[in-house]
Amino acid sequence: MSSRYKILIIDDEEVVLDSCTQILEGSNYEIATAPEGTQGLHLVHEFQPDLMFVDLKMPGISGIEVLQKVHEFDPTIVTVVITGYATVSSAVEAMKQGAYDFLPKPFTPDEFRLITKRGLERRRLTLETIALRREKEILRENFAAIVSHELKSPLGALQQSLYLLESELLPNLTESQKHLLERMKIRVDDLIKLIISWLRVLSVDINKIRESFVPISIPELITKATESIDPHAVRKDIEVVTSIEGTIHQIEGDEGSFVEALVNIVVNAIKYSYPGSKVLIKVKNDDTFVEISISDTGVGISTQELPRVLGGFYRGESGQAIEDSHGLGLTISCRIIEAHNGTISVESEIGRGTTFVIRIPALAKKV
Repeated sequence: MSSRYKILIIDDEEVVLDSCTQILEGSNYEIATAPEGTQGLHLVHEFQPDLMFVDLKMPGISGIEVLQKVHEFDPTIVTVVITGYATVSSAVEAMKQGAYDFLPKPFTPDEFRLITKRGLERRRLTLETIALRREKEILRENFAAIVSHELKSPLGALQQSLYLLESELLPNLTESQKHLLERMKIRVDDLIKLIISWLRVLSVDINKIRESFVPISIPELITKATESIDPHAVRKDIEVVTSIEGTIHQIEGDEGSFVEALVNIVVNAIKYSYPGSKVLIKVKNDDTFVEISISDTGVGISTQELPRVLGGFYRGESGQAIEDSHGLGLTISCRIIEAHNGTISVESEIGRGTTFVIRIPALAKKV
């Protein structure tokens, strides 16, 4: 980004264009102006501003339409509405079209400078967030390549050599040597399985998941998930109870990946539950979201550990986990929920259990 911020002002009143320009004179800004929406949109493509001020009431294209087209072109451009016809409904409509703020006329120079400063700070933070997100993706891709080529390949070769060595030496090995060789095979196999799990986490492609979105039924997904984990629950003598409140909205999503996310979270609840206890899956919705909560009455998570649970590769503190876990299932689930434009949160208390809450945008039509 240029060291000088670019500001575009679109207004059909010449006095407003002149006064705004004069207010910002002497600052480290490049300023462009347009007297109406069509010319303003042309400048958006040509000038590519960081911050744009636009009047709502103009001849020709309205300010709302300008906002819509600017957001489609580049949603990172910060837009501020300036108008002498400020109403609650117009402010709400402007915000729906991506406006960052609303400045009613008349405004003082100090008010205009302040909102300019705030808008440019928003732009800076937005671009930094995008850059950091991209850096994270690059690191993830590079790490996947390292794990695959530098770790998995040599371990695979070592595993193959152990199989060959075993077939050649088995008749001459003592029981102690056979036991040692078997332990070596198991440890190498465990390491390869762990690396495959790492690669599964790193290979979750959010955009690829979104390509296969269709309307799906949450109760049906819950049924498939519980059927999948039933053998594991039976082995631990855990009862999985499902509670569905009323008629549930559909969501837009990918059935296979969403079931995987649910299975990972429920399996995690079973792992950290005491034998003979229950895991409760509760589903409800409002007009906006479908909410799925998965609760257990198991060992719980300490206050110190709680912030790390959804950060990736979480394992319980020493002595907490009833079963061994690498914490990969929750990491995969978080990425899948993110792909569905949802959120996942967790509450817990040592000795009283843990609750994960998933919230996914609901489709309007109920089923």
